[in-house]
Amino acid sequence: MKFKRISRNSGLKVSAISLGMWHLPRLPEKDEAGAYKIDVDEVRRVFRYAYDHGVIFIDTANRYHGGISPVPLTHVGYAEKILGKVIKELGLDREELVIATKVRGRMSTGPNGEGLSRKHIMWQIRESLRRMQLDYVDIYYAHWYDPDTPKEETMSTFNDLVRMGLVRYIGMSNIPGYHLVEYVKIAEERGYEPIVVLQYKYNLMERDIERDIIPIAQRFGMGLAVYSPLAGGFLTGKYVDLKERKWVIPELSRATYMESFVKRYFTKENLELLIEFIEFAKGKGVTPAQLALAWTINMEKVWNVPIIPIISVSKLGQLEEAISAVDIELSSDDLKYLDELSKKARFGA
Repeated sequence: MKFKRISRNSGLKVSAISLGMWHLPRLPEKDEAGAYKIDVDEVRRVFRYAYDHGVIFIDTANRYHGGISPVPLTHVGYAEKILGKVIKELGLDREELVIATKVRGRMSTGPNGEGLSRKHIMWQIRESLRRMQLDYVDIYYAHWYDPDTPKEETMSTFNDLVRMGLVRYIGMSNIPGYHLVEYVKIAEERGYEPIVVLQYKYNLMERDIERDIIPIAQRFGMGLAVYSPLAGGFLTGKYVDLKERKWVIPELSRATYMESFVKRYFTKENLELLIEFIEFAKGKGVTPAQLALAWTINMEKVWNVPIIPIISVSKLGQLEEAISAVDIELSSDDLKYLDELSKKARFGA
């Protein structure tokens, strides 16, 4: 495994890929809410392999479950509980791990059950630590923007968490660019702990952050931990029958329980793009998943900012495949070809 500094404005080092917990290995059975039951045995195997092969950067959130979307209040926090359970059962060295979680989403029905207020953040950091059986988290993200809370209140609270020893570094996720700059400037002007890492969606097909978020990261020395580098599994090629040139939905895939995923990605244009992408991967002697991850990692050379893809896996073999993508070097011609291919992407409602 390769390691890198997560940003220019910190000394924190992380693995070149991050293991995410938005989607976890699942069993065929569903519970009364329609959530897939989690295959905890496979989760253990995945985490054991990840740790042994240097994947030390773990990403979760207080609202994650691992087998249902959207997540009902009855199921929030489950991914954090599994993480804590697995770390303890496997005897993983906490100080070797870099663990990130998030705050913002609704966690109770009350008026302060969501948001980035001091009350909600102070409540939820304690709850996340309790669920994960940890004394601190390495990175604490604001999961998305909260228009009801003054930015000064949010940033002063995050700063206090670092001073209290409950959080090591501060991150921001899915915050519109103009708001993000304001958060950064507040931290600078008040002498608060800086925002070190940003988490946004980024993959070959969805490159919106190149317009504003990446330039902000460049300007202020922040790194990027990007989610959905495989476009929710779309870029693995598992949703297409090459022979019949049509869409397929494998059993237990996220397309079986995320209607919005099917509506967004399963377009005529994207089918043609994906077939071409798969053929290009074959020509390179790699799998489509490896090519998609390699593209994300290699874009660091284009933008000159750290870019760490966050991957979710449903079985151990997918992690093995992803780890091998770290060493794939793409030429400037490869990147140019893929850049042109990405322009063909079209999304449904």
